[in-house]
Amino acid sequence: MDEDSGYEAVRSRDGRFDGAFFFAVETTGIYCRPSCPAVTPKRSNVRFFRTAAAAQGSGFRACRRCRPDAVPGSAEWNVRADVVGRAMRLIGDGVVDREGVAGLAARLGYSARQVQRQLTTELGAGPVALARAQRAHTARTLLRTTDLPITEIAFASGFASVRQFNDTIRQVYDATPTGVRAAAPRGRGARRATPGAGIPLRLAHRGPYRSAAVFDQLAREAVPGVEEVTGTPGGRTYRRTLRLPHGTGIVAVEERSHGPRAGGGTHPGGWLEARLHLTDPRDLTTAVQRLRRLLDLDADPYAVDGRLAADPRLAPLVAARPGLRSPGAVDPLEPAVRELAGTAGAERLVQRYGKALDAPCGSLTHLFPEPAVLAGAEPGGPLGALAEALADGAVRLDPGADRDEAQRALLALPGMDPAVAAVLRVRALGDPDVAPPGFDAPDAWRPWRSYAIQHLRITGELTK
Repeated sequence: MDEDSGYEAVRSRDGRFDGAFFFAVETTGIYCRPSCPAVTPKRSNVRFFRTAAAAQGSGFRACRRCRPDAVPGSAEWNVRADVVGRAMRLIGDGVVDREGVAGLAARLGYSARQVQRQLTTELGAGPVALARAQRAHTARTLLRTTDLPITEIAFASGFASVRQFNDTIRQVYDATPTGVRAAAPRGRGARRATPGAGIPLRLAHRGPYRSAAVFDQLAREAVPGVEEVTGTPGGRTYRRTLRLPHGTGIVAVEERSHGPRAGGGTHPGGWLEARLHLTDPRDLTTAVQRLRRLLDLDADPYAVDGRLAADPRLAPLVAARPGLRSPGAVDPLEPAVRELAGTAGAERLVQRYGKALDAPCGSLTHLFPEPAVLAGAEPGGPLGALAEALADGAVRLDPGADRDEAQRALLALPGMDPAVAAVLRVRALGDPDVAPPGFDAPDAWRPWRSYAIQHLRITGELTK
């Protein structure tokens, strides 16, 4: 999109582009999302940025009205398989906070200087600035929704010092951390964490979201002890355990989507309500990003539906299910175990080798087994070979993995079925453009073949 087209999106307050780009107003020093309801600024006063971090790095503050830092992530990073797309997925998972730029570069197979140059050239911000913007949003969430001491929030958000935290919050939000907390809603309907209630979250999505199909799939695949879906269609709750870098978590996500005209039709977007319990608040950013991948919340349904609806075979399916998503996974081993051992086999492995929670939460009793544990306990066969390869790094299925390289490594494993490898490419690696082996998927469906397959499976035209 060129800048003139971007300005037209701003003038029409087009929510389809929230998260795809940001605009800033030089006369106010504020940056916004395209759908910001404020008076449209003059074209001569507007600057455009690919990321919130780039806007912040140029000295602009986040708009308090449209909250541009809270938009869904750009769908571009899920589509792209190059180093920039892979880097953005890893930064979202918190790799820079945990391992630094050197760790990010090592995962990508480039030098730190090369990664810095590519991100800065294309996005206007390097990995440190991109991670810093993400930390600021995490801090804002904790300030507004919890009563954690501000010092704890600083370190839980990934900041190296309280001073760095204070300076960033002032720069990004034009307020002190205490001021950000004081501005949070306190009246009726305000959502704040209370002891034992977890952190309340709004998981934003772009455009229509076909939550019923996602929750149907989660219910079919749920592994007892790790996941459950309760309630009746339209009002279900998905709950699961999470194994995270610093501790563990339990999350509950509500099926019903909220937001403008959330009941149906095409609207700028909305959100899913969630509650997240963490043993260590430093895992907030990582937990949220993994949930977003599982629920496919950063997809662009306008682009997907527009492309697929041009095919006469898919047009009625898209019309019946606008905003259909292609769910991912929070742990790459989970879809592999389900495919290779079935749900009953996965439950057996969880009960035998999964780490038990210190305190069960209803039917949730365990974490999913770690690859190293499963490799040692169940050697041999495709599952044992995959678990061992994941444990020793011979196969990488993390957000920043090279998808083609990962598929080649998967197919090199003894007994690996190409159909299972294709499923892992969709679920673990989040590839939006995968068709099952042997299925003749038209090129006209690219780059959204994974979504076309979802439509066909729901209607029964594909059973695997």
